[in-house]
Formats: sequence, structure tokens, C-alpha cells
Amino acid sequence: MAVLKGLIKIIGTLDGLTFYKGKNGYFIRTKGGISKNRIKNDPAFKRTRENANEFGLAATSGKILRHSLAKLLHSTQDSTLPSRLMRKLMLIKNQDTTSPRGLRNPAVGLTTPEGKVLLQNFNFNENAILAQVLRADYSVNTTTGAINIPNFIPGTQLVAPPGATHVTLQSAFLNLDFTTKVRDLQLSDPVNRPINLTPENVTLTPAAVTGTGITMILLQLSFFQEMNGVQYHLNNGAFNTLHIVRVI
Repeated sequence: MAVLKGLIKIIGTLDGLTFYKGKNGYFIRTKGGISKNRIKNDPAFKRTRENANEFGLAATSGKILRHSLAKLLHSTQDSTLPSRLMRKLMLIKNQDTTSPRGLRNPAVGLTTPEGKVLLQNFNFNENAILAQVLRADYSVNTTTGAINIPNFIPGTQLVAPPGATHVTLQSAFLNLDFTTKVRDLQLSDPVNRPINLTPENVTLTPAAVTGTGITMILLQLSFFQEMNGVQYHLNNGAFNTLHIVRVI
């Protein structure tokens, strides 16, 4: 590290030299960092390579899941979703106790009871947590994927955002193979209700799914504002929920 004594004070990088301001003046140092080739081949960075590979496997799993739910996610806005899902999948890959270090994969972790528990109750919209929005009891049929909400009263059992006049409820049944990327997504018929005090039994039954992957049951609530007889997505879906209620 050298001290810059001249009259011209420089901050930045030039010809492999980095100029910067410190507490005691301006300094120069050679450009630092570890070369990509060294990280790739040096035995000292074996753990770094292993961690990077597992990070990549988790990122790929998150992308596969998001793409599988694209039909639902297009109306649910949350810019933090990729990073939050990534953190969850990094925990799930730790449940892979059969693969060697560096190859632990969320796809394997999700085949374990512990991995399924970690993904269950995941909210795809951090700004609309299902447990904070829906105050009604519901049951889930893990065989058919059906969700039943008896005597549902939107006016008292929803914490609806300001301006919402209607809510649409829909369930999803997903079988997803994270390794082959083969998926089967089935959606129930949507049930649209005015946000009033009239009770009604709501049953959301998607078609059966097939496949050898991980099966998930999801619930989405979408809020609308009616104007002149037309319903519009409230704030472009910022208040819509999408929640994994079961991982089978």
C-alpha cells in the first residue's frame, strides 16, 4: 500500500492500481481479489466450490418452482420472492443426507418429512400473509387437493385491503419433479364473492394431478375493486395471497 503525496487526488482504479481515500489520506494499492482460475482449481478453495455448487442447485430449484406456478404468480407481486424462496431452499437442501457435500440438493431434501415441513406454509407474497388475511378455518383433502371453507363470511373473516369490494378464492394442485422439471398443475374453478356479511360454504376442488414428484396444495386469494360493474385487480395484485397449505 502506498500513500498518494501529489496535489491531484484520485479515487478509482487505473491500470491495475486502486486509488482510494482512507481515514488518514489518499492511498494506492494493487487491484485485489482472487482469480477465477484459482477458485476453480486451488485445493484451498474446495469448500468455496462446494458451497457455490449447492447455491446454484438451490437457485435452479427456486426458478423451477416459480415457473411452475407462473399462472398464479402473475397476479401476485413481491419483489423479495426469489431471495426469500432461495433462503428456504438452502435450508431444505440441508435435509439431503445422502448426497456428498457440494451436491446436496433441495430436490432430494424435499423427499424427506423435514424438507416438506420447511416448504409448507410458505407465502409467495410477503405483503399478504395468508394467516393474516384469512381468519376462517379451512380443511384440506390431501387426496383430492380440495380446500373447504365452511360458512365463509368475507366481511368478518377477511382482513381485506382498503378499496376491495370482491375476493376470488382458488386452489391449486401441483405435482412437480424438480429433477426432470416435469410438472402437472391443476387449478380449481375460481369462486368470486362480494366482501359482505352473507355466509356461504366455499369448496375449491382442482382436478387430480399425476406424476412422481413432490405434490403441493396451494390457496390463492385475489382482491378486486368493482367500478361500474367491472372488477379490477386491486393495486395490480399487491395484496393477493399465494400460500402453500400442504406439501405431500
